[in-house]
Amino acid sequence: MEMNGFLDRIKRREIQIGVIGLGYVGLPLALEFAKAGFRVTGFERNPEKVGILNKGESYVADVSSAELKKEMENHRLAFVVEPGKLKEMDSIIICVPTPLVKTKDPDLSFIISATNEIKAHLRRGQLIILESTTYPGTTEEVVQPVFEETGMKVGIDFFLAFSPERIDPGNKVYSIRNTPKVVGGTTKECSRLAQEIYSSVADKVVRVSSTKTAEMVKLLENTFRAVNIGLVNEITMICEKLDINVWEVIDAAATKPFGFIPFYPGPGLGGHCIPVDPQYLAWKMRVLNYKARFIDLAEEINTSMPAFVVSKVMDSLNLRKKSLNGAKIFVLGIAYKKNIDDIRESPALDIIDRLLEKGAEVSYNEPFIPMNHQYRNISNSKLAQAALKESDCVIICADHDQYDYQWIVDQAPLIMDCRNATKGIPNNAGKIVRL
Repeated sequence: MEMNGFLDRIKRREIQIGVIGLGYVGLPLALEFAKAGFRVTGFERNPEKVGILNKGESYVADVSSAELKKEMENHRLAFVVEPGKLKEMDSIIICVPTPLVKTKDPDLSFIISATNEIKAHLRRGQLIILESTTYPGTTEEVVQPVFEETGMKVGIDFFLAFSPERIDPGNKVYSIRNTPKVVGGTTKECSRLAQEIYSSVADKVVRVSSTKTAEMVKLLENTFRAVNIGLVNEITMICEKLDINVWEVIDAAATKPFGFIPFYPGPGLGGHCIPVDPQYLAWKMRVLNYKARFIDLAEEINTSMPAFVVSKVMDSLNLRKKSLNGAKIFVLGIAYKKNIDDIRESPALDIIDRLLEKGAEVSYNEPFIPMNHQYRNISNSKLAQAALKESDCVIICADHDQYDYQWIVDQAPLIMDCRNATKGIPNNAGKIVRL
């Protein structure tokens, strides 16, 4: 395959791009490539999702249905279930989930499945890029050998690279366009092609020396966050014992213009990335007979936060001569962070589980998910004055912007604020308890 010809076709927007997996990573990426002038086909196993998309409707909050429909009408964007069209693609980008199994070992089944689908339709000259977060070595040790079973060689017959996704759901400032894109190929030619294709949708592309390095970049980014969140969560517990307001401490420390980056405590870690990604690295280290001590300690602290929250609720109720057993608890926001609809790995769900175990009567409100949603046979409740007044305690787990916190404080008899959402609201009645 002549690389310069491929580069020219990228610049002229003549190549066809396939994106496998149309979730919160794949769908925005497919749309951006279409907006950049490429013909894009999205591959998704779930026929219901494909049906929704083919009506021009988006199920991802960060993707506009209007933009989706526009690119479909311009014949630059299409969605299919069957993988047969993979052979027509010049470049294929894999954006499938990489969860953990119960033992916290990596589950690469989605990557392996996508790889086998591509292998069945692989042809000379294709560029395949893996974006799914995984442990260092996956691209070269898992994906590449499958493709080379066809007799084709990487860097000669086909090209292979890794580029970690950096999507931050709900972020209105940083998008695919203005977030630097890291790429690493199995050969220099692979890196060059990956750099060129991403340059069409990202203002800055950073090339690293290998796919392993690119894979490690993503794990470092989220391990950095997990460890620092673990640190500030432990500081929160320390401040509790010392009767110090941890939020005041953090705000004061953040005034230092160097040597300090503020992280904030919360009810625990949630989402697909921060609780999961460090475990991919920890697993890889266990295989190499090395213990990732910082990762293990951070996870121990972060996973203890829901229990810490429930303990504070129980103590606060005790001071009011109430028992948690039988208490009415209203949880506000079960998404893992503010202003999104993603409840994956949300610590709010763990908090609800613990409250139910202790005999509490739990209800919740989540404005970003349908009202008919149920968790543990509990339906999403409306945020009504009566519900707040009748509760024994309201727990703010996700500090959504659309909540009127002054109004909530005025109605509720007791508030456990896990996000400092009530900052600035007078606590004259002593009804607000913060982490």
